[in-house]
Amino acid sequence: MGITYIEGRVRGPKGKEETVRFLVDSGATYSLLPEPVWRAIELTPKRECDFQLADGTIVRRQVSECYIMLPQGEGHTPVILGEPGDDEAPSLVW
Repeated sequence: MGITYIEGRVRGPKGKEETVRFLVDSGATYSLLPEPVWRAIELTPKRECDFQLADGTIVRRQVSECYIMLPQGEGHTPVILGEPGDDEAPSLVW
C-alpha cells in the first residue's frame, strides 16, 4: 500500500476556485480544506462537529459546504474548515 493523492478544484459560494491536492483516504467521511484554501474561496462556517483523531483525541471543527471537482466527477460536499496545523498532522482521521 502507498499514499495516493489526487488533484481537484474547490469552488466557494461566490464562484472563487482553488486547486487542491487531496490525500485519498477510503476511511474518511469528510474532506478537510486547509485554512488558506477555504478563506480564499470565501467559505463560512455552517455548523460545528466533533471529530476523533487517530490517537482518540476529540477535536471540534467548523464545517461548511463547497463544490468539488475531481476527474471522477463533481458535486456539492460538506468540508471541514481546517485550522493552522490540521493539514500537517498525518495522524488525523476525519
